Amino acid sequence: MPVPRTVLELALLSGAFVIVSAVAGALGAANFGTALAFGQIGFAAALVWVLLRR
Repeated sequence: MPVPRTVLELALLSGAFVIVSAVAGALGAANFGTALAFGQIGFAAALVWVLLRR
């Protein structure tokens, strides 16, 4: 049973947010809020990629 494209795209977007936030935290972000801000930037970049790919 194939996974719908929308589910894969949502997984990609949430994964980008989590991974970029974790990397920012591991690389020494000043606090958790700063790491989450970088996560939002990663989410936005992944969203642009998903939208342009369609």
